[in-house]
Amino acid sequence: MKIAAGQFTCVPADVAANVRQMTVLAGQARAQGAELVVFPELALTGYELETVLADPGLWATADDPRLDMLRDSGIATVVNCAAATGGPRPAIETLVFGADGELLTSYRKQHLFEHEQAVFTAGHHDGRFDFNGVRFALATCYDNHFPDLTARGSADGCQVHLASSLYGTGSGVDELTAIYPRIAKDSNMHVVLANHVGPAGAWTGCGRSSVWAPDGTLSRKATQPRPCSSRPTSDEAGLLTHETSSAWLFTLEVYDTPLKRAAVTPSKLPEPPIGPARQGAAGGPTSVARLAGTAADGRS
Repeated sequence: MKIAAGQFTCVPADVAANVRQMTVLAGQARAQGAELVVFPELALTGYELETVLADPGLWATADDPRLDMLRDSGIATVVNCAAATGGPRPAIETLVFGADGELLTSYRKQHLFEHEQAVFTAGHHDGRFDFNGVRFALATCYDNHFPDLTARGSADGCQVHLASSLYGTGSGVDELTAIYPRIAKDSNMHVVLANHVGPAGAWTGCGRSSVWAPDGTLSRKATQPRPCSSRPTSDEAGLLTHETSSAWLFTLEVYDTPLKRAAVTPSKLPEPPIGPARQGAAGGPTSVARLAGTAADGRS
């Protein structure tokens, strides 16, 4: 099975705009042969805690018509959002839709980070679902800092651990690179992290959405939106990167053995703006007495 992770910059508190971004990524994932795509934490609104608490109109439900575009994308989607609970506070909830748009499962974040505790209601049940012969575990950001939660996924026979998250620049990079390889190695599962990139509330998402193999080795890491291509060899295939205007998308094909390497084809370097100097009569460079002219681009 090919699994995709979408990394993008959310439009603050704009559900419609973020659904459009995710729908584009979902379509690209499907075109690349992926069967499922996972998105970052609070992908519908961005990590805008005060705004989310103050406006219940930003809270979603599983049958929310604003999600119709995603449900109709023809690929399974893992969408994390602020979800209505029937009470005064929403939950940080993951909604998993099948390729037919039907709800497969939902999961509410159980371990709320410090400032989240005044905004959200915590969940009390683990997230699991089966899709096309693969069993998945769900966790959201700070959940992944609790080994007992991730260990339960392994004990339940899960093969892939999906983490919708927000890790910022600075210490968030260190946390990310320490925690997720350990989850993969200790639980013997593939780990797929979808993270924010760019502004996310009071934070700046560090990107680096990644995939780790069951032995804890890093299979692939996205950094920031910029042109890049990775071309796997035929016998090591399973990894492909694709750059869009504001987001990264990569796919991982799940194998029985860990992915070891991916071959990368470098881009061709641009031509230099000036040519070599002409040789003078004595064999050295020709001297220039004055400025002869300036190129149209001002570079030579």
